[in-house]
Amino acid sequence: MSDLLLRNVRPMGGTATDVLVMGGRIAAGPAPAGTPEEDGRGMLLLPAFVEGHTHLDKTTFHLPDWLVNEVGPRIEDKIDTEREWRARTGHDAGAASLAMAKAFLAAGTTRIRSHVDVDTSGGTTHVERVLQTREAMRGLQDIQVVAFPQSGILGRQGTESLLDAALAMGADIVGGLDPCAIERDPVKHLDVVFGLAEKHGKPVDIHLHEPGTMGTFSLDLILERTRALGMEGQVVVSHAFCLGDIPERDRDALLARMAALGVGIATTAPASRPVPLVAPCRAAGVMIFGGNDGIRDTWTPYGSPDMLERAMLIGLRNNFRRDDEVAIAFDCVSAAGAKGCGFADYGLASGARADLVLVEARSLAEAVVARPVRKLVVAGGRVVARDGALLA
Repeated sequence: MSDLLLRNVRPMGGTATDVLVMGGRIAAGPAPAGTPEEDGRGMLLLPAFVEGHTHLDKTTFHLPDWLVNEVGPRIEDKIDTEREWRARTGHDAGAASLAMAKAFLAAGTTRIRSHVDVDTSGGTTHVERVLQTREAMRGLQDIQVVAFPQSGILGRQGTESLLDAALAMGADIVGGLDPCAIERDPVKHLDVVFGLAEKHGKPVDIHLHEPGTMGTFSLDLILERTRALGMEGQVVVSHAFCLGDIPERDRDALLARMAALGVGIATTAPASRPVPLVAPCRAAGVMIFGGNDGIRDTWTPYGSPDMLERAMLIGLRNNFRRDDEVAIAFDCVSAAGAKGCGFADYGLASGARADLVLVEARSLAEAVVARPVRKLVVAGGRVVARDGALLA
């Protein structure tokens, strides 16, 4: 069923009204006789949420046993620990990604960008399995798959060919990782990443954990490649921690270049690292949006498939206190996420795909800070979850 009339709802906390869905899209005009109805009881109506940076294939969220985390402090420790654990346990990326995608849907998320591991240990198995999850959730969720070289490319011979194969089989985006700190040859790393993007006509999303001047050096090279190859609007830098620990003058110069090239930023707003602050990015015209990163995996015991929680964490990390500032944090997991990832037909306007969430909250700010149970989730005009639980 993709026709629906939601009565007495408050879009984004505004005046109570009725919202009509026809053929899976928000529509104008009176509802035809016999249209199924849902009583919104004055609840807050939100567009369904956007997860702009996660790792569906890595999670242990669905497993019965708690994963005891003993990982070392360096990124290299986390990479090596994960690869060893994955091989030892026979981790099933298909079961993991499907369970996590469903948990996201129950909590109101219908658009997801997932970075999926490609390396010489697991080959393209994770991509294959997450592509199956994408197909299983088609019509309910849009899932973008990033072919992601978590163990690096240059130090593991054969990874470039595996990334090529993953893109050929249907991955949507070319991933990259720390051109200096992990790869130790930023020019060659970017040759591979942008070369694959050119070959397959795909956008790019590069993890950049590097701090300070090392990170800004890599970012400068990424921006130069984007300009030289005419890839404006097709590149995202994930994390970009370096933008949080350099002088404001240097930061603002980089942000101006990013804005001119349409290079976006995906932030998880962690408390443990310097981060690109949302307000300066937006003021410069840079699209910055939010994601969870990993959720309960070998990297971290933290996280949850709840984008209202992530909006709250973004707000906390950015010292957002006013209601209008909290609304910016919500934008990072809604409209900005859709635009930054390239998800079309998003929002509450007539003609948008009817991906909707109802919550009991007096305002948008309360919804973010209180994270109430999702009373109703609609995907493509179909009611798919009630009271936080998926329907059969």
